[in-house]
Amino acid sequence: MEKLILIGVSLIFIGVMLIFIGGLFSTLKAPESSNIKIAAGGFIGPIPFGFFNDKRMFYVLIGLMIISLFLWLFLNK
Repeated sequence: MEKLILIGVSLIFIGVMLIFIGGLFSTLKAPESSNIKIAAGGFIGPIPFGFFNDKRMFYVLIGLMIISLFLWLFLNK
């Protein structure tokens, strides 16, 4: 069981590092040629929050948050 936890934590760490390295390499390209849309969000208790830089990403984020809220409510009953 301890080996599975170690493998899981290692995979999460490797994934975060790959995302970080990918973000660094994407900024090395010409900034005027890249059009990156970002959205991030979550819940603090029952209150949703989010950050975005495109209106369409806002709607996607809100939709995912509503789906996750209903999924959480459904699975907790």
